[in-house]
Amino acid sequence: MSAENTSDKPSINSVLKESLGNIQNIAGADVADTPKQDNMAVVDYKMVTFSLAGKDYAIDIMKVKEIAKAGRFTYVPNALPFVLGVYNLRGDIIPIIDLRLFFNIDMPEREYDALENMLIVSIGELTFGIVVDEIDKVVGIQKSSINPPHPLFGDINIKYIQGVVEVNNRLYVLLDIDKIFGAKADNKASEEQVMKEMSARIAASNAPAKKQAAAPKKEEKVDYSFVVDSLINMRKFTASSLNDKWMQSRYKEWEKERGKDKTQLQNPADADLFLKTFYSPFSGTWWDKTYADSVLKALPDNTAKQIVVWNPGCGKGPETYSLACVLRKRYPEAKVRIYAHEVDLLSISNAPLLSVPNEVGNDWYAPYITKKANGDLTFIPEIRDSILFEYHDCANTNNLPTCDLIFARDLLSFLPQAGQQTIVTDFYEKLKGNGVVILGQNESLENNPQWSAKTIGTINIFSKK
Repeated sequence: MSAENTSDKPSINSVLKESLGNIQNIAGADVADTPKQDNMAVVDYKMVTFSLAGKDYAIDIMKVKEIAKAGRFTYVPNALPFVLGVYNLRGDIIPIIDLRLFFNIDMPEREYDALENMLIVSIGELTFGIVVDEIDKVVGIQKSSINPPHPLFGDINIKYIQGVVEVNNRLYVLLDIDKIFGAKADNKASEEQVMKEMSARIAASNAPAKKQAAAPKKEEKVDYSFVVDSLINMRKFTASSLNDKWMQSRYKEWEKERGKDKTQLQNPADADLFLKTFYSPFSGTWWDKTYADSVLKALPDNTAKQIVVWNPGCGKGPETYSLACVLRKRYPEAKVRIYAHEVDLLSISNAPLLSVPNEVGNDWYAPYITKKANGDLTFIPEIRDSILFEYHDCANTNNLPTCDLIFARDLLSFLPQAGQQTIVTDFYEKLKGNGVVILGQNESLENNPQWSAKTIGTINIFSKK
């Protein structure tokens, strides 16, 4: 559906067509409205303006592919409340997000046949449709005229606001689409605090021990504080007691690989290479039968009629579906409910739509796979209906029921140290007395006095003492 055929405002279509078609020369285009007092100024930023509940908003035109009008979106079971469904945009199936629902803005009841005003936006390699009240025009401004956001915009979380700008006596709230669709805002204060805490911890661990007569010389801990700082800055990875054993071992390996004088992480590629051995088997992808069997054996006996599972950091979905199949096999008589949480809006919105590759459907997953009318593979209703994918930051409070299992592989290490402590406390409060926690392969709670650790096969499980 092209912008030319769908909008009821020809001016915005012509503006978008010209602006988007000449995106390299966007700063010099003359189709955008510019502030009267700045007519002689160079326009170096353009934004598409629209309204939500009578207020003026805008987004960077570089994020907008086109505008469209559409309705009757295809419903997606278990989708988030603000996901209206999916839409076929010239052969591409894209999710449709209602910004009014996302921001909890009051709106009239939606009519079934009503056509919605949509901005088709691109975030990285993915495309989304976002529904707004009215699409206005393209406005050209000087980037320097954008003012910082202010808490007075109480109806929208300030972290989603890039700034505010006044043009021709109209105040526009400029939204940060990247943050809305999953890119977490930087928290420099938290990072600085984490680095201070880590430096203090490492300094303490490296302090010379008291001399004791005839005592064997203890091996000094390696000082890798400079690597700790680089991992935080480049990949949000926080070294702590949760992963200290792996960090010590990995740094020694890294030193052998690079040489003693070349261990500094120079760029994100170095950070990725350093972290390569940290991740659990089949992280972010489908499990093979051997690993699925190891998880199966690690799950405790449980005669409850309902098994409640919390899966924070579920990613794009393959691990959650894999876990659901294992739980179905382990507890065939129970009703399984998995609360799968993720802060990446792109991933969590697409998870319910995840297709099953043929090689996966023919593997150990086969008893839990069925075919759609078009021949594509999908999970049986018992598996799909057992999972509730939700957009939620586990660092915030939630109303989950008490859990039999918390499955959070490779999540805690990518939180600030204070956040790690908060989540572990939350795990303890939400876990049933006979429940277990499964963390990443190189994460451990064994140094925490509240938890007991046990290894079954290759899986480390933790339970309340």
